[in-house]
Amino acid sequence: MKRKYDLQNDAELNDASWEAGKGAMVGAATWGLYAAVLGTGAYFYSPIYRNLTVQFKVFIQMSAMTLGGMVEADRRLRYHEAFMRHNNRLKRDAAVWRAYEADFEARGTPGVGSEADIRGTQKEESVKYSEEVDEAKKK
Repeated sequence: MKRKYDLQNDAELNDASWEAGKGAMVGAATWGLYAAVLGTGAYFYSPIYRNLTVQFKVFIQMSAMTLGGMVEADRRLRYHEAFMRHNNRLKRDAAVWRAYEADFEARGTPGVGSEADIRGTQKEESVKYSEEVDEAKKK
C-alpha cells in the first residue's frame, strides 16, 4: 500500500512536529515551575502534604509537567495548523489571481495589465502560473 505522505521528507510535517516538541518542552517547564512553587508553599502550610512520601511528591510534580507538556504542545500544534492553512490559502488564491491576470493579458484586454508584464516576464511565467492553478484546483 502506498503512503499518501512521506514522513521523512515532508517539510510541513517536520515543522509541525518541531513546533509540537517545542511546545511540549515549554509547557513542561512552565507547569513544572508552577508545581514546584505550589509544592513549596504546600510543604510550609499543609501538614498533609508534608507527611506525603517523597515518591508521591515526585509523582505529583511529574504529573503536572506531563499535563503541561501535552496542553502546550496541543495549543502550539493547533496554532501552527491554522497558520499553515492560512498560508496555503494565500498561495492558492495568489496562483489563481496570477492565472486570471495572464489570461486577460493573453486576450489583449485593454486596461488590464499586471505589474509583471512591465518587466516582460509575464509571458515566461504564465505557463508556470497556469500549472499552479491546475494544482490548486485539484486540491
